[in-house]
Amino acid sequence: MSDRVAVAVVGATATGKSALTHAFARRHPGCEIVMADAMAVYRGMDLATAKPTPAQRAEVRYHLVDVVEPAEAFTVAAWQAAARAALADVWARGGCALVVGGTGLYIRALVDALTFPGQFPALRAELEERAARGEDLAALLGSADPQAAMLIEPTNARRVLRALEVTLGSGRPFSSYGPGLSTYGPGRLRQVGLRVPLAELDARIEERLGAWVADGLVEEVRALAARPGGLSATARQAVGYRELLDWLERGGSLEGAVAAAVTATRRLARRQVRWFARDPRIEWFDDPEIAAARLEALVNDREGSVRDWNA
Repeated sequence: MSDRVAVAVVGATATGKSALTHAFARRHPGCEIVMADAMAVYRGMDLATAKPTPAQRAEVRYHLVDVVEPAEAFTVAAWQAAARAALADVWARGGCALVVGGTGLYIRALVDALTFPGQFPALRAELEERAARGEDLAALLGSADPQAAMLIEPTNARRVLRALEVTLGSGRPFSSYGPGLSTYGPGRLRQVGLRVPLAELDARIEERLGAWVADGLVEEVRALAARPGGLSATARQAVGYRELLDWLERGGSLEGAVAAAVTATRRLARRQVRWFARDPRIEWFDDPEIAAARLEALVNDREGSVRDWNA
């Protein structure tokens, strides 16, 4: 195995990335998993983030799971720094790492060593108030930074808000930071993608959400809502949690909330599919066994070594 081996395994939610990489890591002692999931970092948000179970964590070492409390904000820049530290830790012990997840921006942060702008809390609070009054922030972003507006889904309120905060606060377009999300250079890590036909993906999403509810998702959401400090604006955006929180706070039927969560998760999956499809560097596989064989080749060859890490 070469030094500094790390391969990213990407794809939409429910494509089987977690099962593939956990089984692979079990077969390869010293192979560890770095989670690239914006919601798995929150403690107590377990079921609908598809976190590894305690039993799985006893079998394979996982990183960037249960990092902060749900009331805390956690940025992509913070994840990037923590992920690089995790990789350094894995390599220091002679291991290899699989960076696994469906949060595309987190993956790009490592693959392309993106740089991130600062925070502008006063401006952010003002923008949140304007959004609460019904102002169309997506339209405002379209005027302030058309490139960012073209790449961010108008319904992704958190990303729209952040892009507008940076553009107005720094006086520099959000889309100008780093190499740009529409630019694909050589990349630091190789990427293996797992995909599933949309009809099958939709069925998996509905089945999985039903299983989570049966396993106690409603009770988990109740416990999160009762925590001191509640949930941060970022944590509240997690699909599955957002819809059940709305049900707890506003009433209605549980069945309706679950149906809304299924719909929201399917929309998320389609956004993820579109995001990853734009990256020509991803090697795509429909068969998990063939994807595992490709991982085998990468982690045992210099192809899997991280390139230009400090560039």
